[in-house]
Amino acid sequence: MKTIKITSTILEVLFEQLQAQLGGTFQNSSKEFSLELNNGLAKGFITGNSTEEAISYIEYDITFNEDVVLVHESDENHPIQFSYCSKGQLMQSFGTFGKKYRLGQFQTGIISNASKQNTCLHFRKDEEVKVSMIQVDADEVNDEDLKFQLQNTFAPNTSSNTFAYVGSFNLKIAERIQQLDAVSQKGIVRNLLINGLVYLILALEIQQHTEDMANAESNNGSLTKKEMEDVNELSELIRNYPEIQYSLKYLSKKSGLSPFKLQEGFKALHGRTVSDFVRNVRVEAAEKLIRTSDLNISEVVYTVGLTSRSYFSKIFKEKYNCSPKHYQNHQNSMAVTA
Repeated sequence: MKTIKITSTILEVLFEQLQAQLGGTFQNSSKEFSLELNNGLAKGFITGNSTEEAISYIEYDITFNEDVVLVHESDENHPIQFSYCSKGQLMQSFGTFGKKYRLGQFQTGIISNASKQNTCLHFRKDEEVKVSMIQVDADEVNDEDLKFQLQNTFAPNTSSNTFAYVGSFNLKIAERIQQLDAVSQKGIVRNLLINGLVYLILALEIQQHTEDMANAESNNGSLTKKEMEDVNELSELIRNYPEIQYSLKYLSKKSGLSPFKLQEGFKALHGRTVSDFVRNVRVEAAEKLIRTSDLNISEVVYTVGLTSRSYFSKIFKEKYNCSPKHYQNHQNSMAVTA
């Protein structure tokens, strides 16, 4: 087993220490950091960015060729660490040989530590892992309401000086992480988008903890990992093929989930019923076609799987506060002006 020791929460220093022990190619651009690895020890990427002085984001998308424990040493209080596992699994512990908390795929975990003992991440040999971590120094957070909630909810237990929580399955966070990874803009726009998504991911992790605590004595509203994966697959199917005439019966047969589980899953993942989700996907697909293609409105309607132009106009206006025709004409006028 290889041990990697980190002694700083400052991202630039942290990445320099990672490179010194792991090798790889390190890039530093503004507040963003990237370490690419492709050697005998590991293959993949470690990336990070600083949202504000008190909040940083780190993502490990990596496969190690041997068991690795990443030990974060500090003489000061450790930041609160919000973790989310998109792929594989990760073990977290206080101290190298302390109790391990397993973070499986689609699970969120929160740990904080007021003692001088180390916090550790355990990576298993030959297992691809993608885990995203938001580190927050609660004492230095600018927003007073957020600071209060962090200090009062995730403060370490006074008897052990540690706090550890592993949550239930959550796919909303995975969606936001995908959006974060897909940000392609440059400069200030990129920074604003990344910062906004990091705050949103943090909010979803806090919300997940709140909901789990509220449901601690009940199994109501809970979905298994497999059921969440099935709902996620159906969501991608609908996004990729909005023109298909979906029904609860069709989706239930395709996934093996009951209509009740389907509704529960879509509400948990998207905050919408199945029919609301399908309708929203079609409207968003139509908006993109109006903006990027030469199709007329009627052609757009049929392309996204709708049959009534008047109904389409109604739901389009509800979402975008203007008619499809007005929106199309506005796009055309912008093109002429350009």
